[in-house]
Amino acid sequence: MPQRSVREQVVEAGLQQFHQHGFNGAGVKDITDAAAVPKGSFYNHFESKEALALVVLERYGQTLRMERLQDTSVPPLDRLREHFTFLRDQITGSGYTKGCLFGNFGAEMADHSTPIRAAVHNAFTSWGALLTACIEQAQADGSIRADLKAADTALFILNAWEGTAIAARADQSMTAFDAFFSLVFDTLLTQPR
Repeated sequence: MPQRSVREQVVEAGLQQFHQHGFNGAGVKDITDAAAVPKGSFYNHFESKEALALVVLERYGQTLRMERLQDTSVPPLDRLREHFTFLRDQITGSGYTKGCLFGNFGAEMADHSTPIRAAVHNAFTSWGALLTACIEQAQADGSIRADLKAADTALFILNAWEGTAIAARADQSMTAFDAFFSLVFDTLLTQPR
């Protein structure tokens, strides 16, 4: 098996450190120590911690299985539920110590870093577009009520998810997740009787 590059080690360590400690809580030395590389090698690959954060946000997005929202072999409502179940399981599997990195960085850095704010905005925009498409497909097949505006509903669900992730971490319990799944899947998206 080929050895990982120093850059790759730093990116992986950055993802872990930022996800666990936040942007401001993770110093360059913390990241290079976690990567087991000399601190000076960080600057051979990244101009700044902010530059690393942009790469980390992209890498984080790749861990969220967004492509599964486009898997037309699975009914669209099932894709939506499976997507948020996967995300919930990621948070509970970490012992509620890691939420959504997009949301974390958005809350922590949007007012302090234009490049990070833009990256978070783009991530949410892309995610929202995937959710919108999935909702539209579910409306077309009759599994989700047709009277909802798909883009507005996707935005609402995404915003509700981010709040749910924060509440679950603060509570260290499933309560917020249970409410999210019940209200989104059993009430909001359900066909009227």
